[in-house]
Amino acid sequence: MQPDAGVFGAAIGLILRGDADLVEVVALSLRVTLSAVALSCAIGLPLGAAVGALRFPGRGLVAVVLNALMGLPPVVVGLAVYLMLSASGPLGPLRLLYTPLAMIIAQTILVTPIVAALTRQSVEDLQAEYGEQFASLGVGPLRRLGALLWDARIGLITVALAGFGRAVAEVGAVMIVGGNINHVTRVMTTTIALETSKGNLTLALALGVVLLAIALIVNAAVMMVRNLAGRMAYA
Repeated sequence: MQPDAGVFGAAIGLILRGDADLVEVVALSLRVTLSAVALSCAIGLPLGAAVGALRFPGRGLVAVVLNALMGLPPVVVGLAVYLMLSASGPLGPLRLLYTPLAMIIAQTILVTPIVAALTRQSVEDLQAEYGEQFASLGVGPLRRLGALLWDARIGLITVALAGFGRAVAEVGAVMIVGGNINHVTRVMTTTIALETSKGNLTLALALGVVLLAIALIVNAAVMMVRNLAGRMAYA
């Protein structure tokens, strides 16, 4: 079915008047995504920095695995989390399935390899530049990781924004573990899929516009951070 101008106008109207259902879905999407990105950064930044800066047996294999996990299929992650959280799974007694927390877990698993792999690359480049200085000054591993993470902070903001962009557009995994329950686990991507299948294009288009706006804002932020990093490098 081809949407007409009236549908687009109604969708924009929903956004401009702050429709309660639309606001609820957008707010839950942002809460789930920001929580998942924060957890991913808490795990992925130190992990990526350690792989990039330290030398240990199997380091190359860990780097290869991190790079490979960047392409994890979302539905496979959703299925794995579902099996862990289902009634017969090891975490079933916690009753997390079909809750926002289950969606946060799934998104964290998807985003953490991206954060870790991109952090590894940034820190590895800096380690190659500062490695001899660290060795001559006798800097220990923990202080070295802290110094490298601080020096790479501008680039790591870009890494976090890339993780946010990946998480906010996710639909497969959150659909499986969240169930797309109205007023409980319904987020932008799953609502767009549901409303489109029902023929309710107004809400689907409104959410699509909001999701596109968020993607544009994130990409603009990434460009601003990169430009800032470039100016600081030549300052």
